Amino acid sequence: MQRDNKNNETLRALSYLSYIGVSLATCVFIGVMLGRFLDSKLGTSPWLLLLFTLLGFGAAVKSIFDMAGKQ
Repeated sequence: MQRDNKNNETLRALSYLSYIGVSLATCVFIGVMLGRFLDSKLGTSPWLLLLFTLLGFGAAVKSIFDMAGKQ
């Protein structure tokens, strides 16, 4: 019984770690793609890329803190 609880805790921890990784990668990737697209359309290279990359990172951090707050 104790071994099952330990396995469940390990799986839960791995799921949180994967959530953090996927959330960070997805938000930053979307920010980079949006920044590159707008830079190509508006000719403001590399400023919007940098701005949206930072915004994507900020969104990922907020998402991680929101998830941690629910726990």
